[in-house]
Amino acid sequence: MTIEEQLFRKTKINFDKISEYGLKKDKSLYKYSKNIMNNTFRVDIEIDSDGIVKGRIYDLSFGDEYTNFRIEDSTGSFVGQVRDEFENLLKNIRSNCFNREAFIYEQSNRITKMIKEKYGDDPEFEWEKFPGYATFRNKNSKKWYGIIMNIDKRKLDKNATGEIEIIDLKLDQNEIEHLLKQDGFYPAYHMNKKSWITVILNNTISDDNIMRLIEKSYSYTEVNKNDAKNEWIVPANPKYFDIDKALNESNTIMWKQSTNIKVNDIVYLYVAEPYSSIMYKFKVIEVNIPYEYKDKNLKIQKVMKIDLITRYEKGKLSFSKLKSFGINAIRGPRYMPLDLSKYINKNL
Repeated sequence: MTIEEQLFRKTKINFDKISEYGLKKDKSLYKYSKNIMNNTFRVDIEIDSDGIVKGRIYDLSFGDEYTNFRIEDSTGSFVGQVRDEFENLLKNIRSNCFNREAFIYEQSNRITKMIKEKYGDDPEFEWEKFPGYATFRNKNSKKWYGIIMNIDKRKLDKNATGEIEIIDLKLDQNEIEHLLKQDGFYPAYHMNKKSWITVILNNTISDDNIMRLIEKSYSYTEVNKNDAKNEWIVPANPKYFDIDKALNESNTIMWKQSTNIKVNDIVYLYVAEPYSSIMYKFKVIEVNIPYEYKDKNLKIQKVMKIDLITRYEKGKLSFSKLKSFGINAIRGPRYMPLDLSKYINKNL
C-alpha cells in the first residue's frame, strides 16, 4: 500500500473545499505543487475526479524524480526528513480537502448512513486489534443486528485476492440457503453459519436490497418479554399505496412480508404522514407468497395476504399515543407492546 493509499483511507474528497486550498483544475485532474527542504525538492500532487491522490517528488538540482523516500528499507535521517515533509503535506491536504468516513468503501459508508437515518444507530468500533470492524446494536435490546468488517477476500473465496468490506446479518436459515446461491453472498464469516450470512459490500448487491436484509436482521433484536409475540406494528407510506382504495375492492389485500410473520398473526398498519396513526388491524391468512420484482436482486422477496379486522379513526392511535407506550420510532416492522395491545383491545 502506498503512502497516499494509507493516508487517504476512510476519506472522501470535498470538491467545495479543494479549490479553496489552492489546487488548480487541469482537465480531469486537480494539481498542486510546493517546494520543500529549503527549495531542494518540489512536491507535485494530483487528485483525480474519484479523489485518488498521487504524489511525486523532484530533485530541483537535477530535475529528476526522487523516489528513495518510498523505499521501506531506507531509514537514513535525510530520507526520513523528506518522507516526513511529504506526509505532512498530504495530511494537510487531507485535513482541508477531505471528509472523514467510517469505512473504506463507498457502499459501506452509504449503508452506514442509511442505518443511521432508519434506526438512529452509529457503528461501534469495539476492538482495538481490529480497528476496521464495527457492530450495529439495537439500543433497546443491546443485541447486534449487523457487523461490518474489512478482510482479505481469500477468506471468502480462495481464488480471490485483495481487501474487501463485508456485513454480517442474521437471517432465517431457509433464506440463507437461498441467498448463498446468488453472487455477493457467502457463509457467515466469524459468526454462526446457520443463522448469519455475509454480504459483500462492493455494489454486487444493491443498497435497497441490503437494507431490506438489515430490516430482517434488526427484527430479531426487537423481541421483548413485554411484547405481544403474535402482534406486529407495520409502517405504511400513503404516498406509495392507497390502502383505502384497495380495501374498497376487497377486505383482503397483499402486503410486503419483511419479517418472520406467521399465519394468524395480527398486523396493525401504522400510516405515516399526514396521518401518523395506526389506522388498520388485519389478520394474516397466508404468508411466504412469492413476488417477482423487475430488479433481479429482489427476486426472493415475498408477500403475505392480510384480512381486515378493524379500521381506526385518525388520531385514535396517534404517534403521540404510541409514545406513551414506549414506541419512539416506527421505521420497520416491530412487535406490538403488550400494554398497548391490551389498551387497544379494551378501549377500541
